[in-house]
Amino acid sequence: MEKGIFEGLKVLDCASFIAAPAAATVLSDFGADVIKIEPPGMGDPYRNLPNLPGYPTSEHNFAWLLEARNKKSLALDLTRAEAQAVLYKLVAEADVFITNMPPQVREKLGITYDHLAHLNDRLIYASFTGYGEKGEEANKPGFDSNAYWARSGLMDLVRADINTTPARSVAGMGDHPCAMALYGAIVTALYKREKTGKGSHVSSNLMANGVWAGGVLTQARLCGAKFGERRPRERALNAVTNHYQCKDGRWIILSLLNEDRQWPTLARCMGLEHLITDERFATKPGRHARSVELIRIFDEAFATRDLAEWRRILDGNGLVFGVVGILDDIPHDKQMMENEVLVPFENDTMLTINSPIWIDGSKKVQPRKPPGVGEHSDEILRKAGYDETAIQKLKASGAVG
Repeated sequence: MEKGIFEGLKVLDCASFIAAPAAATVLSDFGADVIKIEPPGMGDPYRNLPNLPGYPTSEHNFAWLLEARNKKSLALDLTRAEAQAVLYKLVAEADVFITNMPPQVREKLGITYDHLAHLNDRLIYASFTGYGEKGEEANKPGFDSNAYWARSGLMDLVRADINTTPARSVAGMGDHPCAMALYGAIVTALYKREKTGKGSHVSSNLMANGVWAGGVLTQARLCGAKFGERRPRERALNAVTNHYQCKDGRWIILSLLNEDRQWPTLARCMGLEHLITDERFATKPGRHARSVELIRIFDEAFATRDLAEWRRILDGNGLVFGVVGILDDIPHDKQMMENEVLVPFENDTMLTINSPIWIDGSKKVQPRKPPGVGEHSDEILRKAGYDETAIQKLKASGAVG
């Protein structure tokens, strides 16, 4: 399957910012033919993200490179009846239609499920919203920073203690996991179609995915669990599931859940063998009761060596730990390269981020650079049966860019 398991699958991406179009990107990675529907002129507003204050400066549109790879662009002004007619013609032959426009906007543009489903009873209509499609907030706009990160409780839960300022999320941090949820819904609907021959409407939203992401503690709250004091790192309840700063300023995090077995090994690796028999720390209850004291000892120990040296010391001993990575690490991460987390664009040395699923025996397409606004409008219209006269007429009317 050199062209991917979704070769021949026709997808219309009528979405923006970020989760819904990213779901289309994952489909494209496995060979789907994705047409990006965007307004003429400036195109999808997401193209402008790197120009907003606070984002890194680059000669490359890094946001668009990631979300719009492999796609073809058709510029349609869906406020015009002529453009809607073009879309309906494409829908009749499509397998998947993806949108994240609020329900009232879909109604205005004539792209609700009811508008499209009767055109193609095999169509998978995938919609994505901030807060769900029912209730008084159904049309409320939302980004992952507010609907996923803040509304779900995650923004509060990652605070070190109740006096710490809530932590901001980074761009797309919630959107990309949400994209995988919408992708899963689409693939599930495709499987249902294989069994029934019929398409269906699938949906997901930022709020639901945020609650799912924080599900362990949320479920505890739903069960009426009693929560203890939220403690800062220096006062954590368990020293061997804590993070520590190394000599070079980098951080390392320990995750020793099998503490009884791993504690002696950790102590030896850290040059703290004497703690194994120290009556204060010889038992798990003792270590937990004196966690603040043990954290201070670990802080002093980790501060004596650089992160790279600690990695060499701790690796290969069955200890579960991790590097607190920084972005500068990623382009040189051998493990990421060998596992195709990072892959090059076609005919280029520039790397991009792979979608995080693999299927043995099914090859992904090599990522292709994203399109310009309306770059493929003529090509798509010709394939849809429009002749040159009709194409020029649509352009002259402003329906097509």
